Amino acid sequence: MFEHPLLRAFHRRFGPAPFAPNPAPREDPFRVLVESIVSQQLSTKAAKTILGRLWGRVEPSPEALLALPLQALRGAGLSQAKAQALRHLSEKALEGLLVGLEALDDEGVKARLLQVRGVGPWTAEMFLMFGLRRPDVWPVGDLGLSRAALRLFGEQGRDLRALGEAFRPYRSHLAWYLWRTLE
Repeated sequence: MFEHPLLRAFHRRFGPAPFAPNPAPREDPFRVLVESIVSQQLSTKAAKTILGRLWGRVEPSPEALLALPLQALRGAGLSQAKAQALRHLSEKALEGLLVGLEALDDEGVKARLLQVRGVGPWTAEMFLMFGLRRPDVWPVGDLGLSRAALRLFGEQGRDLRALGEAFRPYRSHLAWYLWRTLE
């Protein structure tokens, strides 16, 4: 499938990445966004712990999350800002913000998601990758991606935008593989 030898080597080493054209189940958009907001600026382990507490208290739906008192969200380990962001996302989801996202191009999805408090470019890119399974997203603002690229490509890895160009239209795959090298 891949023309680039590095992608072929990563595919042999790590298996298929969860993006088109590989089959991968679509996840609930609301849940993906909640988990992306919670995961912002946290280690994977810390995010998993907080998400385990959160989903242990409430089902992953906008209605259920809005019904949960703010203190219960804080008690799950969320900061005040993230708890408020989840409430805002829930309100926007009930207003229809997440309807029809799959039909929009990447920039259209980003524009819509950036209306939500607490959703920035990184979160929107994570949603494109893991919520919509888009194959060509290149999240240059991701610290893990930056660390992996620097480790594998040295100084050339510092310019992530330029590095990613050689891997179009499979930059999501490359990002996923680079993250795997950090595990």
